[in-house]
Amino acid sequence: MRQIPEFNSKGYSKITQLILVAIGALSVVLGILGIFIPLLPTTPFLLLAAICFSKSSKKLHDWLFQNRWFGEYLNDYYANRGIKRSVKIRMIIFVWISVGITIWFTPTIWLKLALCTIPAGVMVHLLRIKTRE
Repeated sequence: MRQIPEFNSKGYSKITQLILVAIGALSVVLGILGIFIPLLPTTPFLLLAAICFSKSSKKLHDWLFQNRWFGEYLNDYYANRGIKRSVKIRMIIFVWISVGITIWFTPTIWLKLALCTIPAGVMVHLLRIKTRE
């Protein structure tokens, strides 16, 4: 079981903490964009934000893990509880739709086939993660 990063800013200068807050905030923004852009991953950016906030800002750390959109997701990830079946289904559908739209506007067949590997890879990854009801 993974341990949720606890807040601990001891030993970090104010400048380092400000840099970590900036990296964490940018990571949250990129993670949110990753929900809508198929090639941009969400989870790694949110995990980076969790680590940055755990070393720089208790307020942002608590906000991230209590956020109504991805707080439960992060807590479940760190507790190794898996992903809800409904969330997995929505993720797979959303990835196929967003990549499907991209494929629709792509002119060459080889690029269309290459783009199909993205949702296929996401599906394989999601299906390997534990499912919870």
